[in-house]
Parts: sequence; C-alpha cells; structure tokens
Amino acid sequence: MARIILASSSPYRQQLLHKLGLDFQSCSPNIDETSRPDETATALVQRLAEQKARAVATQFPQGLIIGSDQVCVNQGQILGKPGTRERAKAQLLAASGQRITFYTGLAVLDAANDRLHSMVEPFSVLFRPLTEAQIERYLDREPALDCAGAFKCEGLGISLFERMEGRDPNSLIGLPLIALVELLGRFGVDVP
Repeated sequence: MARIILASSSPYRQQLLHKLGLDFQSCSPNIDETSRPDETATALVQRLAEQKARAVATQFPQGLIIGSDQVCVNQGQILGKPGTRERAKAQLLAASGQRITFYTGLAVLDAANDRLHSMVEPFSVLFRPLTEAQIERYLDREPALDCAGAFKCEGLGISLFERMEGRDPNSLIGLPLIALVELLGRFGVDVP
C-alpha cells in the first residue's frame, strides 16, 4: 500500500484522520487559497482540495495524498477564519437564527498513477437565536478565532445550535471521514 500523506498542517484534520487508525504523515501544501472571480463555494473547495493534494505530490511521488479544504457560507457570503474577537463576534451575530452551510472539498490522489478522486461534502447547522451576551460568554470560554464560522462544534460551540444536518459531523471540523473512507476504498485502502 502507498504511504498515506495528509496535505494539511491542521491539527484538527490530523486528529480526525487518527480516528481511522491509519498510519500517515502530514505535509503543509503551501498553496494560494484565493478564490477566483465568480467561483462558487463548492467549486472553490473542490479546486483547493485537489490543488493541495497535487502540491504535496511533488514531495511524495509514490504517496496516496489526501487534500481537504472548507468554507462556511452564511446567506450567500463565504466566511473565513475570523482571526480577531471582533470578527468572531460579527460572524456569530450574523449566524444567529440562520442556517449556515459548510462545504468541505475532499480529494485523494494516487501520485504514482496521477489518479484523483474528489468530491464536496455539505453540512448545515441551524443556529438558535443568540443574544450578544451569549456570544460574549461563548467567546470568553472558547474564542475559536482559527475556525471558519467562529465556533467549535466539538466543544462549547454545540450549545449555539438548534439543529445539525448532514451525513458526517466530522465535516464541520474539516475532514469528512465517511466520504474519506469511500474515496480511500477506491484506491484499495480498506478501513477498518
């Protein structure tokens, strides 16, 4: 079996991939993640997931490389990682009472044969109506400045939701494991 490489330096994606019990190595892809004019959220994440896998393939020409990228969309607007408390608060205020959709692009590349399979996994959360005080308390306890949408569903962020919709909640963290198992199976990797 080819060596499995995760084209990501994200500790969240690494933690998720460990759940599958696979031996893997991580490598940062260092690509330009700028969206193109008029590029949809789904087209963006699929393109970036594929680009990440291909960028790492130059270092691991015999590897089975996993690329992933995610965006958060609220009312047609793509949200990035907030980076600051002020932006996190603004994202959460805008999400209050809204359905937010996350799109995660996933690509698996057999670098030796240049065989690629990719897809986009959607996952939605319906935020409950939130007060400014609730948002402030949340940010005091779990800033989540490095997470698109300004929350961590695997932590206290779950308290912000009314409902979650989708086939794999791991998608919210950045690596849809159900889809990944399917794609790895196309390359002969049988999990478990």
